[in-house]
Amino acid sequence: MLVFGTQMHIVTFIFVSIEIVIFFYLLIYRLARPDDKVVSLNIFLIFLLLVYNVTGGLLPDPKLPGSYFLQEVIAYGTGFITPCYFPYYVYKAFSLDRLKFHSNKGVVIFLILPYIIFVLTFQQTGSISKSQNILVVPVIYAAWVIVSLYNAIHYKYRHYDKTKQKNQELLILLFSLTPWIGLPIITYFAIGQWAEALITNLGFLLLFCLQVLRSISEIKETHQRLLNWNYNLQDEVEKRTAELARLHKQRINTFVNLIHETKTPLTLLKNYLDLYLEGHGTNQELEVIKDSVDKLTTDVTNLFDIERLTKGSINYQHSQVLDFSSFLKSSYPLFEKYCLQRKIHCELDIEDDLFVKADSYSITRIINNIVVNAIKFTQMEGWVKIALKSNLDNIIFSVTDTGIGIAPALREKIFEPYYQINHHKTTNQQGMGLGLPIVKKLIDALDGSIEVKNPPDGSHGTRFVITLRKYLKNTEEKVMLAPERIEIAPIVKLFENSIQESTVDTCKKTILVIEDNREMLHFLAKRLSINFNVFGAINGVEALGKLNRMSLLPDIILSDVMMEQMDGFDFLKIISDRQPFSHIPIIFLTAKTIQAERLKGLKLGAIDYIYKPYSIEQLRHKIDSILNNIVKQRKATLNASIRHLKTINQSGEMIKTGSSDGNFEENCRRFQFTNREKTIAGLLLKGRTYKEIANELYISDKTVNKHVQNLFEKASVTNKVKLLNELNN
Repeated sequence: MLVFGTQMHIVTFIFVSIEIVIFFYLLIYRLARPDDKVVSLNIFLIFLLLVYNVTGGLLPDPKLPGSYFLQEVIAYGTGFITPCYFPYYVYKAFSLDRLKFHSNKGVVIFLILPYIIFVLTFQQTGSISKSQNILVVPVIYAAWVIVSLYNAIHYKYRHYDKTKQKNQELLILLFSLTPWIGLPIITYFAIGQWAEALITNLGFLLLFCLQVLRSISEIKETHQRLLNWNYNLQDEVEKRTAELARLHKQRINTFVNLIHETKTPLTLLKNYLDLYLEGHGTNQELEVIKDSVDKLTTDVTNLFDIERLTKGSINYQHSQVLDFSSFLKSSYPLFEKYCLQRKIHCELDIEDDLFVKADSYSITRIINNIVVNAIKFTQMEGWVKIALKSNLDNIIFSVTDTGIGIAPALREKIFEPYYQINHHKTTNQQGMGLGLPIVKKLIDALDGSIEVKNPPDGSHGTRFVITLRKYLKNTEEKVMLAPERIEIAPIVKLFENSIQESTVDTCKKTILVIEDNREMLHFLAKRLSINFNVFGAINGVEALGKLNRMSLLPDIILSDVMMEQMDGFDFLKIISDRQPFSHIPIIFLTAKTIQAERLKGLKLGAIDYIYKPYSIEQLRHKIDSILNNIVKQRKATLNASIRHLKTINQSGEMIKTGSSDGNFEENCRRFQFTNREKTIAGLLLKGRTYKEIANELYISDKTVNKHVQNLFEKASVTNKVKLLNELNN
């Protein structure tokens, strides 16, 4: 049964349709897996099958263009192309290395060459039946390939106990080869197109199915390996996570224990210092010590509390009834004192008899942290307003300032532990970023809320609004009032202005100190001014301004690394590129002991690092050592320059007077001496030894000897006496 009025049988057409679908499927699969080389082999195999079936089904046909001879040559040619490709396909797709000969040479000798002979015979005789006798060679060759195929499969699986897979692969390969081996016989007996198409295509499709099964098996194995790898990875991740959690917990516990142990000596130090101040009075140095101890105590307490609050190990007694109004009024005089020191107007608006149910210590910390921050970050001549009002079932505690403000994008970040805002307009207020996170956790524990807003009048600054549940007390309920004395950490620095800079003494060396901690800056200025002229700056920007204004440039610069506006590294980069300042040595003073930071500073040109904490004596000795070395280097350079100038001068005089008849210059030109050789010749005339010449010219004895040998060669002499005679003639 033929289709579409052609010579193609319907069986052949069905196989062509199936193979077209497979061909396009493989093309799509190839795009998905471009690294799979077997897919490319399968695509080419299906393409050859399509060509073979189409040409074998349509040719010969008198209705189609081309002679009978040409159509038969094409039909038989496509029938040979596929068998020629088949050994190469099996060799590559199934990794049968022992079929390499057949894939490269065997098909050429036993298939392509017989086909050429077949075509030539057919052309000469014009008889297809006589020409078919040549096909006996491919039949014999096919038997050889069968044996080679069996041996190749056996060799491939010789080390594996996979007999089922081996037998399956062997049977399918052999069965798929059968149509190709019997193709000449099928053609010779002319059993019909449909039978030929059925036998040959079933064999090749069976081979393709084997390849598909192999691909499915490999995909399953890959998928199983991925699952196993995922399970193993997940198990490993869980183990690592548990180990990291254990280590983190261990570190946190160690950290908390360390902080806890630190609180005891700090408490003793603070109390003994207070006793001493009560008995002996105070002075500026003791106030600095007290301020530093109070700050350290506050920082240690905050560290301890934030970790315990995070772990949920602090149990506040929020069953106490507190007079919030009383607590706020008791704290106000101390806040007002600090505001007066900074020339900040402080306004109070408190509604009386507002109660909350909370722990007294937590309420004190909330009040102190919020008000302290407002005063800290408000510039002089600004104002702070503290208000407490009731609103239905709540009380509203608000603190408004005209300070530097907080950008809206950062208003959630400030409640994260250890987060600090880097302000462009530095306030020189240092902290650890723990106050507001502690406040947030305390307010959350009271089921309250805290918001950060702009001041209601639209002015620059910040407004913190805390909402707590108002408590309506019974007449018989005991109310806890605020203590008579509420302690808060110092919130104003003793040194708000720039340091009192030294009166320039030309007999002293000059130092520029850059330090953003004003207490440390004043301390260094006071101690170092005994031996040096000292100028101070709180950051790199201010230091650059002072350098441009100073009539006497500093001999050395001491700089902190971490500073706002411009840190130590940026400052060093700038002065290194500016000619008036690039020679000034710089020492970094830093609390960071990270090696990478040290290397970065040294690469930029820093002379040395001194790590905090350090003693003032250590710093002074380091400065003296560097300055003394600089003086020695300058003296050595100056002396070397003077000696060099003297040598040039002496050489010039000798050149003018070294020759008795004034022919020295003419003789040097005649012998074509270089300038250096002429200088050495003049020194020889003056009676200098080789060593003396080396010392005067700052070269080695060996170099002098080399120059003298050159003089001998150019003057055609063998010793110094003859050279001097030649120069004097």
